[in-house]
Amino acid sequence: MLENIISGISNVMYTYILIILLVGAGVYFTIRTRFAPFRLMKEQLRAVTEKPKDGKGVSSFQALMVSTASRVGTGNIIGVSAAILSGGFGSVFWMWVIAIIGSASALMESTLAQIYKKRGPDGCYGGPAYYIETAFKCRPLAIVFSVFLILTYGVGFNMLASYNLQSTFSVYSFYNENATPWIIGAIIAVAVAYCLIGGGKRILKVTGVMVPIMGIAYILVALIVVIMNITTLPGVFATIFKDAFNFKAIFGGFTGSCIMYGIKRGLFSNEAGVGSAPNASASADVKHPVKQGLVQVLSVFIDTILACSATAFMCMCSGVVPTPTMTDAQYVQESLSATLGGFGPIFITMAMVLFAFTTLLGNLFYVDKAVIHIFKRQPSKWFTRGYYIVCSLLILVGAGLTADLLWNIADITMGLMALINIPVIIILGKYGVRAIRDYEKQRKEGKEPVFHAKDIGLPHQVDYWGDEE
Repeated sequence: MLENIISGISNVMYTYILIILLVGAGVYFTIRTRFAPFRLMKEQLRAVTEKPKDGKGVSSFQALMVSTASRVGTGNIIGVSAAILSGGFGSVFWMWVIAIIGSASALMESTLAQIYKKRGPDGCYGGPAYYIETAFKCRPLAIVFSVFLILTYGVGFNMLASYNLQSTFSVYSFYNENATPWIIGAIIAVAVAYCLIGGGKRILKVTGVMVPIMGIAYILVALIVVIMNITTLPGVFATIFKDAFNFKAIFGGFTGSCIMYGIKRGLFSNEAGVGSAPNASASADVKHPVKQGLVQVLSVFIDTILACSATAFMCMCSGVVPTPTMTDAQYVQESLSATLGGFGPIFITMAMVLFAFTTLLGNLFYVDKAVIHIFKRQPSKWFTRGYYIVCSLLILVGAGLTADLLWNIADITMGLMALINIPVIIILGKYGVRAIRDYEKQRKEGKEPVFHAKDIGLPHQVDYWGDEE
């Protein structure tokens, strides 16, 4: 009964509310910024290489790695597989659409996070909770957003990541459905707890090393699989587009359609507009807010256009036909086995271990920032360790629950974040648009863009971006 209730809430949110809000906001910002995510691709690559002014702060690249650690994770493997199994091959197309449209929302929310960021003893910090509180003078709404963020990343996403990780072991002979999930959940929970004791700097260091290695290796293997089955590629594209525009099937059962699952799993994967990545973006030490906004556009493209497409093509080119009895992990592993033999399942398990671990760390980085916002300071060492233990226990519990329940919990909590964040960035969007125009103006003049709040007529008092900056 609980699963049915949660599933019903999820379907209502994504059928009647979020699909309109997400697509509408993405189109609106794409037009308002004059297609900035596409026009400024060269600037995205320039921005990601910028170093902190004093050499000690968080760089654009480090902030990108934290947000990418959360974005590029189990959703890129199991999420894509789940979308195909539940919504059909056309789901892949709608994942692309939500990423392309959502990239403008990602640009806006991360630019605003930089504009409204706060000073702290260990650098700068911020995110939706801070621009809500500063611009609207509404701390209760900001706290509600922080609570939803904690529920999403500390509960929903982490429990789901833990389940997805242990599910990849189900193909091995030693797997026992009553014991193995709990054993794997316990191991990953202990590993995450150990890493968290080192604080945010250790998280940045670990993700900065693991994410590039993990992402490159996964995409390379996917590319090898596609090349080995290159003759099937035209048919794969034809199938994706054919299923994506099968409107009779779509509107015959919209809640189970490729559009619905493409949007759900695409949003779960790239998080554009949800309000998560701005928490990492705000920590970067840059000279202009738009630089970090552009970096987050790059993160969305890395996540969906590269990583999600890699999984989709790898599965579809293999020739393995998905069946109703297949689990999400099983479809991916059988697809690799068909091309690479016994190496396939082993590689997927290794990739999932790395993906899940960095996802868990990236998620808890966000939780840490939300807790600091609620308490207005870094909580005591004992309190921090206490909620780290709780978060680790939830990782353990997630490994033993059911897939449908965990997917729906994650969808709902993520949707609640978006329901707050998207209207807020639409209202504050004029300042983000002005910042983008200021950035482009300085670039055309041959200058290295430097931001001042007065240049965009910002009426709110902010910690950074005064004349002294």
